[in-house]
Amino acid sequence: MANRGPSYGLSREVQEKIEQKYDPELESRLVNWIIVQCGEQIEHPPPGRQHFQTWLMDGTLLCKLINSLHPKGNEPIAKISESKMAFKQMEQISQFLKAAEIYGVRTTDIFQTVDLWEGKDMAAVQRTLMALGSLAVTKDDGCYKGDPSWFHRKAQQNRRGFSEEQLRQGQSVIGLQMGSNKGASQSGMTGYGMPRQII
Repeated sequence: MANRGPSYGLSREVQEKIEQKYDPELESRLVNWIIVQCGEQIEHPPPGRQHFQTWLMDGTLLCKLINSLHPKGNEPIAKISESKMAFKQMEQISQFLKAAEIYGVRTTDIFQTVDLWEGKDMAAVQRTLMALGSLAVTKDDGCYKGDPSWFHRKAQQNRRGFSEEQLRQGQSVIGLQMGSNKGASQSGMTGYGMPRQII
């Protein structure tokens, strides 16, 4: 964490819970995918959350990743800076996040810039990259590189169309979740207020 001392008490407990969500196996799969997807000679980082954060922190790899998921000449991020200045690196992370959202990653799956920059929630970074990979595999537009089994395919929309007649017929049917009236009777019932018969 940049410019922060150690946390104590409840803050520490919350941070520990967040850190427990981090998956080292998923980290390995994501690193392999980013290297294959970007298609360049990218150095493989040592394993571990801290190294993963440092590897992605300047935003250049993230920008290259999102650009590689688009056809040549149609990349969302025109200029990728190799600057060492903090605000430039944070700006690139923000550009990646905007491009990922436009690509189709749900807003709820997108991490905050500080989650990566300060290492606050690397599990959220993994979640965003997972969602991006799943979306790329699902789109199947030829831009995804790597093993398709690394990510789950997202469910595809399957709209159903019913005619007015079919909808009217459905209104006269009693659904099974409402129970059944077959075989229902009041045999054995006693009137209200009468004592229970014990035999």
